[in-house]
Amino acid sequence: MTLAVQDPPLALGPGHGGMAARRAVVRWAWRLFRREWRQQSLVLALLVLAVAATTAGLGVAANTPNSQASSFGTANFLVTPSSAGARLGADVTALRTAFGTVEVIEHQKIPVPGSANAVDLRAQDPRGPYGRSMLRLDAGRYPRGPDEIAVTDRVATTFNLRLGDTLDRSGRRRTVVGLVENPLNLRDRFALVAPGQATPADHVVVLIRATAAEFAGTTLPDRVSVEIRGEEPDTAGVGVLLLATVGLLFVGLLAFAGFTVMAQRRLRALGLLGAIGASHRHIRLVLVANGAVIGVVGALAGAATGLAVWFAFGPRLESLVGHRIDRFQLPWLLVLVAVLLATLTAVCAAWWPARAAARIPVVSALSARPAPPRPAHRLAALGGVLLLGGLGALVTAQQTRAPLIVGGVLATAVGLLLLTPVGIAALGRLARIAPLAPRLALRDLARYRARSSAALAAIGLAMGIAAAVALSAGVDVAKAAVPTGGNLPTDQIAVWLSQDALDGPVPPLTPAQAANARLRVDAIAADLHATSVLPLQVAVDPNAPQERGGREPARMGKPHPVVINGQPGTNYEGAEAVPLFVATPELLGRYRIDPSSIDPGTDILTSRAGLDGYDLIGVNSPPRAAQPPNDPGRRSNWRPRLQHAALPTYTTLPSALLTTHAVQSLRVTVVPAGWLVRAPRPLTQAQIDRAEQTALAAGLSVEARPTGADVARLADNVTGVGIAVALGVLAMTVGLIRSESARDLRMLTATGARRSTRRALTAATAAALAVVGAGMGTAGAYLALLAWYHREPHWLGHVPALDLAAILVGLPVIAYAGGWLLAGKEAPTLARQPIE
Repeated sequence: MTLAVQDPPLALGPGHGGMAARRAVVRWAWRLFRREWRQQSLVLALLVLAVAATTAGLGVAANTPNSQASSFGTANFLVTPSSAGARLGADVTALRTAFGTVEVIEHQKIPVPGSANAVDLRAQDPRGPYGRSMLRLDAGRYPRGPDEIAVTDRVATTFNLRLGDTLDRSGRRRTVVGLVENPLNLRDRFALVAPGQATPADHVVVLIRATAAEFAGTTLPDRVSVEIRGEEPDTAGVGVLLLATVGLLFVGLLAFAGFTVMAQRRLRALGLLGAIGASHRHIRLVLVANGAVIGVVGALAGAATGLAVWFAFGPRLESLVGHRIDRFQLPWLLVLVAVLLATLTAVCAAWWPARAAARIPVVSALSARPAPPRPAHRLAALGGVLLLGGLGALVTAQQTRAPLIVGGVLATAVGLLLLTPVGIAALGRLARIAPLAPRLALRDLARYRARSSAALAAIGLAMGIAAAVALSAGVDVAKAAVPTGGNLPTDQIAVWLSQDALDGPVPPLTPAQAANARLRVDAIAADLHATSVLPLQVAVDPNAPQERGGREPARMGKPHPVVINGQPGTNYEGAEAVPLFVATPELLGRYRIDPSSIDPGTDILTSRAGLDGYDLIGVNSPPRAAQPPNDPGRRSNWRPRLQHAALPTYTTLPSALLTTHAVQSLRVTVVPAGWLVRAPRPLTQAQIDRAEQTALAAGLSVEARPTGADVARLADNVTGVGIAVALGVLAMTVGLIRSESARDLRMLTATGARRSTRRALTAATAAALAVVGAGMGTAGAYLALLAWYHREPHWLGHVPALDLAAILVGLPVIAYAGGWLLAGKEAPTLARQPIE
């Protein structure tokens, strides 16, 4: 008798093989990447671009200084005494005794012919303890003696100076020995002299570095103004990462489509792995490892590219951002986070196709049959819930609650992306009524739903952003065209002496400067064919210290308790402040107010119902030591007597007037602040631009009602970029689809299909994705903005027709034409698809 011993049957895929099997699978994934990197070059290029842009953006964000650093240096308190002469010296000595190390900077004005704003003559020690970061020597040397001066480039251009020239102003001759700048603010226009050489000083600032408790516990001299350097959170880098996350989401959608196609191409090879005993984990590991390799290579290459771009072009950005840039000051931790996010994006994009490929039976994989599409209603249900939740969050946010706004936008976007399989399924149902070539294209999209849905989601995301910007621009243009409300009427502009309008100090003018400023205003009025020019005057406290070459105008503000650096204080928000104009005869005549109708005891003429709870800001402030250190000068105990008058309700036009009685009782000084110019018809953007150029030449500033032209141009640019991105997605997607269905095209050619049929097949694929993507993106943008403007939905009735037409009509037409022109090449052979 013969005994035959048989081997046990081969178990397909139940084991794991340990670390050795995983290493073998990873090596195979690496070899596939090396062999097929050209097929994956698009995903690699997108990752490189995203990480490079993020790295360069983080560099710009890290080198954007604190907005107060240009005047504070490294100090955190800026004290401005209002005294002069011997009293000023005593106040500075008291501050030095109280805080130890302080830095004193003297300021004097140098008048500029033809300009209402003087040049700041600054007496400062270049080696001072706190202000050295505010000075940088570009050429020559710092001034040392009493007859030496250094100037910035802008001052040198204004007075036509070079090294060795002499500056003669106010009877004082000084030799230019150096060119300097404020590296924290390249637009800072000043001249530098040695300490003690700016006498008599118009005002003096003292830089102090101390803790909040030390400062609050120190008694300050009488009538000093204190500014506190606020702690600004470093949110710029976080904002760049958020934008990078949106970009990586877009890249991930495209990578998902690419990995799905690659998984289909390798289906037979993966089936062979399963046939020889590879488990589901091994098959998943092949594609996930491939995604990780692509992610690591793309992220590292992108970081290297971004660093190279930053080092090469960083200095050229200095003139744009207005400050010096340190090329080696980068948030390296955030750069590493960007690299990890890019790698994670590629891994996540590869994981789902890997999971689907691992679940295909071995026989089906060996025959290269695609997995049947999963029902779309599962993702659609989740997408609908997220969409409704996001829209509800936007409604609840009331345009003010930042967490709800961010969450609502993200939930709305993700919900729309999850609804894309429903759009692909709808295309499949439409195939039955379409002609032959479009029918094949639509059924092919529905058969490979995962790949098509990812491409459609990317197109919808790009078009949704473009449509949202276009619709928002339409709302802004519509609001600008409304004749009521806002800052100014459409036919008027305000020309201000201060660059900050009434939110900053008003510079005092000499008679010659006032005459020259009026000449510039008359030139603006002549260009606009103005019907009237109304001078505007405000009140300032003559005893208040000068700040930035002027004094703050009197205003009424509503106090809000705040805590700064651990100390309680009061903040007056600019949006709630009420500017107080002086009731001059010209102003009363403009608004047809009879001076005899004003009660002699009235302090303020106003169209407002009341000013209860408002404080008088900037006039007759009590001793600073008795106030919280961050309060501006104010009189909280002043209760003005009001009289109603028919004044305009625009925020910039005079809505509150100080009477002669109030000017005398408050002991304030009346100074010119600007002019109100009225044109015979609504102003165009070109007229406003010309007025701004004329005003800038005289050191003036112009305020006008926004026309929406800038926002409209931005919307046009964003729409063009969005369409270009969508066309790129379509080119990649259609290329992947046609390359994967090359065998089907060869069969069509063999059966006698004409070139027009092949062209129609490709064109229908691109146009179908473009139509559905543009429609879903625009619908999502409309829903989001409808939730945003739920209280005033009529604004959405102003449709940006050209932008929406470009999205809804132009994109599909270009996609169809591009697909038709680029397709149609006949396959050279009828070769079989090779087995990998």
